[in-house]
Amino acid sequence: MYITISAQKLGGNYSPSVAGYVDYLEKENQMPEREQGQKFENFFNQYEDDISPAEVIQEIDANTSKLKKIEPKFYSITVNPSQYELRRLEDNSEALRRYTRELMKDYASCFNREINGRPISVNDIKYYAKVEHHRTFKGNDFQVKENQVYATKILQLKNEIQKIQRGEKEGNIKKIELEINRLEKAAPHQQNGKRIVQGMFKEGNQSHIHIIVSRKDISNSVSLSPGSKYKSSEVEIKGKMVKRGFDRDAFFQKAEQTFDKNFGYQRNFVETYQARKTYIQNPKLYFSAVIGLPASEKALALKMLRESGLPLLPVIPISQAQLTVKLIKSLQKSIGVALRSGSIGI
Repeated sequence: MYITISAQKLGGNYSPSVAGYVDYLEKENQMPEREQGQKFENFFNQYEDDISPAEVIQEIDANTSKLKKIEPKFYSITVNPSQYELRRLEDNSEALRRYTRELMKDYASCFNREINGRPISVNDIKYYAKVEHHRTFKGNDFQVKENQVYATKILQLKNEIQKIQRGEKEGNIKKIELEINRLEKAAPHQQNGKRIVQGMFKEGNQSHIHIIVSRKDISNSVSLSPGSKYKSSEVEIKGKMVKRGFDRDAFFQKAEQTFDKNFGYQRNFVETYQARKTYIQNPKLYFSAVIGLPASEKALALKMLRESGLPLLPVIPISQAQLTVKLIKSLQKSIGVALRSGSIGI
C-alpha cells in the first residue's frame, strides 16, 4: 500500500478551486473505452454514491471560510494498493469504495483536534473520492528515464529522415529506419514488445483511489490540515489551550491494518510502512530483517522486491555475508535514485 497526501498547487500557488482537479479525475470517464459499455466510476463520499462532478466542485469550493490565499483549500490523498493487495479484492470497485470509507475513519482519528470537546470523527470530514482503473507512465518513472537515451537517439534519427525527405541532406533512409528499429528493441524497459514511453498505459490491474479532502471540516468552521508539521501538541489561542496536529505515521499504519482486517490479507514484512521507513533510513537493518524472516516469508519478500520495479541493485542480498560496506553504499545510492524518481516514499 502506497499512500500520498498533498496540497494541490497550480505552479507555485495553491489552487483557488478544485475544478481543475475534478476535471482531471474525470479523464477515465471520457476515454473511448466507455463507448464499449465500460462502467463509469462516479464520485462518492462516506454515505453517498454517484455524486456529480458539479456537486463536488460546489461543495469543496464553498467550504473555505476564512482560509487565506496562501493556504491550501483542499488536499489530495492517493491510495495505491499493490498488485498483491488488488488480487485479494473480489469485486474491485465496490471493495475499494468500502475500504475508502473505513480508511477515512482512520484519517479522522489521526487528528489531534477536538470539536466542542469531542474528538474528530469521519462525520466531521468533507471528502469526495473516486476509483480509477488505469495508470500511465510519467516522465519521472525510472523506466521512462532509463529509456530516455534511446528516445533521444530515435528522435534524432527521425529528424534526419525528415531532412533527407525535404532534400536538405543526403542519406540512406532504409538504413536509418533499421537503426531506429534496433534502438526500439534495445531500450531496457519494454511492455508487450514496445519501448516504454511517457503516456503509455501500464499493464495489469492498476486500480487506485483518489480522495479530495476539504481543508475545513464539514461545518466550514474548523481547519483540519493533514499537512501539519505537528503530530500532537497544544497551543494557546485567545487564552484557551487548543489541541493541534496530525499523525501521518499512525494514519499510514492504520491504513494497512484496516485493509488487512477487512480483506483477510496476510501482509509480508516488505509491504509494511515501517519496513519502508527502515529501508530509507537504514538499509542494512532493513535487509538484515529480510534475511532473518522464516524461509517461506523470505522467499515471498525477495519475490516482491524483484517485482517492485524499484531501481535497487543488480543483486538483492540474501545472507548477512553479502551485506558489505560497499553494498550498503550502493544501496544508499540506489535509494536516492528511487526517492528522486518518486518510486518510493513515506
